[in-house]
Amino acid sequence: MKILNNKISKSFLALGMAAVISSCSKFEDINKSPQAADDSQVQVEYFINASINGAQMNPDVAERAFVLYWKTAGRQHRLTFFNNGTYDDGYTSAYYNQSASWLNRINEAVQVAERKIEAGDVKEYTNNLLQVARIWRAYLLSEFSDNFGPAPIDAFKAVNPTFASTKDVYYYCLEELKDASAKLDLGIANPDVLKANDPAYEYDYAKWQKYANSMRLRLAMRLSEVDPTKAKAEFEDAATKPLLTAMDETFEVQEMPGWNDLSGVMSREWNSQLLSPTLNNLFIGLGGIESEEQFTNAEIIDQIQDADYMGEKYENHISTMSNDPSAGYWLDGIPHSMDPRAYKLFIVPGDFSNPDFSRFPSYADNPIITERNLVDADGAVVKTIDGKYTWNAATIGDWGEKGAKNQIYIWEGANPRLAQRYRNSNNKRIFFAPWETYFLLAEAGIRGWSAPGSAKDNYEKGIELSFVYNGVSEFLTDYLASEDYNRVGTSVSWDHTAEPTAKTVTFKNGYTGADGTTTYNYPKNTLYKNGTVNNDHLTKIITQKFIAQTPWLPLETWSDHRRLGLPFFENPAIERPLIDMPALNSSNYMTSQVEFFPQRLRYPSGFRNNDPEGYAEAVALLDGEDAVLTPLWWAMH
Repeated sequence: MKILNNKISKSFLALGMAAVISSCSKFEDINKSPQAADDSQVQVEYFINASINGAQMNPDVAERAFVLYWKTAGRQHRLTFFNNGTYDDGYTSAYYNQSASWLNRINEAVQVAERKIEAGDVKEYTNNLLQVARIWRAYLLSEFSDNFGPAPIDAFKAVNPTFASTKDVYYYCLEELKDASAKLDLGIANPDVLKANDPAYEYDYAKWQKYANSMRLRLAMRLSEVDPTKAKAEFEDAATKPLLTAMDETFEVQEMPGWNDLSGVMSREWNSQLLSPTLNNLFIGLGGIESEEQFTNAEIIDQIQDADYMGEKYENHISTMSNDPSAGYWLDGIPHSMDPRAYKLFIVPGDFSNPDFSRFPSYADNPIITERNLVDADGAVVKTIDGKYTWNAATIGDWGEKGAKNQIYIWEGANPRLAQRYRNSNNKRIFFAPWETYFLLAEAGIRGWSAPGSAKDNYEKGIELSFVYNGVSEFLTDYLASEDYNRVGTSVSWDHTAEPTAKTVTFKNGYTGADGTTTYNYPKNTLYKNGTVNNDHLTKIITQKFIAQTPWLPLETWSDHRRLGLPFFENPAIERPLIDMPALNSSNYMTSQVEFFPQRLRYPSGFRNNDPEGYAEAVALLDGEDAVLTPLWWAMH
């Protein structure tokens, strides 16, 4: 039996075959590779299991795709790399190759199931396994396409493989999800042995059906700006079906310690996982919950600052060449009020007694050293700063000489970093959670599409589920009623849509200690309604969706920004020009433009070199060159 049955593109075969059975222990039980076994000796569920486990990402791929690409572009942590337009062909190749292998595995699941059904060699649940495989394949294709764009969907048909446009990929995935969901038989009872081969749902077909329908909502909404008629029709149809709306329906896969496909996607100790300035500006003030209510540590409470205080200003050591509204300041303490999920997701520097404090990297003392220096051009100490019990998120980009003289702005021990429970490989990686269903329904509601529930109720239900997940439900009632603005001018209350106005804030001269005041201007997000709106319903929805998706779904936060320009993403600082982002310069850094944000991954050189015809075909289907800054078909133009 040929595992690909002549249905996967040459490039996928060359790049992806090596890992076809690496995570499927059942093949060891029969001591046969799938190439050598016939259909009677292999089971559909083994391929499904292998594909889902593989897509969980081994540490090599996870660090490169999930952390260095997705979390960076999705602004779920602070890293200057892909946000500057910079990419690495080795990183891209690692993800591309493995993605091909996951698709190979799930394609084989579909093919084996179809052949078994055709031959009459079926169990009662075989048809359901076929539908599950199609649902998972649709997700994997959408993931691949959301990174690169055009993909070889015709490789899954009995024709010569060719790349399809991003539009065709999406239309194909939407149809597959619709058809497969409808063909699931929810009355089928499974033997216990089957459950172990589904790491997500243990073959609970009702949950698989709900996942498929909610995935249709996600993919349909992705087309909202470029193909609204199709988006509306697909969304409204899916919204009439059973949806993923409860926490026990979350599509999630258990992580495991070690170096394997199930190792935690954020487990590599050398990745700092610092709080991003995007998240920081969304968090501070949002919901009006005072920080004093959120801590029991008296030393931290003593460091809480006034609501209108920006911090210490260090004009020679902190870049201000960005439209980040917090640029230029070091907050020597804790914000007055904060979205309560912030302190659960990211831990205050120096809070060593907190069980979620991350001591990564465990082989160095960086996380527990909180004092660092500001120096002059000759290296002499200008001032020593203690980052203990402070809360900061440095602007991304190139800080030039200011960064060279600032030893604290990206130091692990002096900045909030991701909670250890997301890094210890004992959690469950989320692929789709119910809050996303509710936020999608809320967005549909404000677009005038037919969807169950009111937009307000769906919005608030999404927030509620996120609060439940983060363990902060005691703050929910006050949070939902809050009209306080965060630093980008968005509030929580659905009924509060007044736009923010400039305000007076205080600061200290970091060098002299002198008090000062200045005018705080909320940023103008020129990607969305030309910068005229900061607090409408769509901005609220996407703000809450962004926070809820942190830290498990950075590809989605990146995709929402590419689609809508929401929420507000600050531009990289440009104390020096960014070589890979030439459109951003000293005359326009206060505005937001599509050209200032990465849009996709370039195809890897292995694809280009090994299959030049296929590569040329794929690039011809892009709306531009094979470049990081070329928007995908569905992205905002």
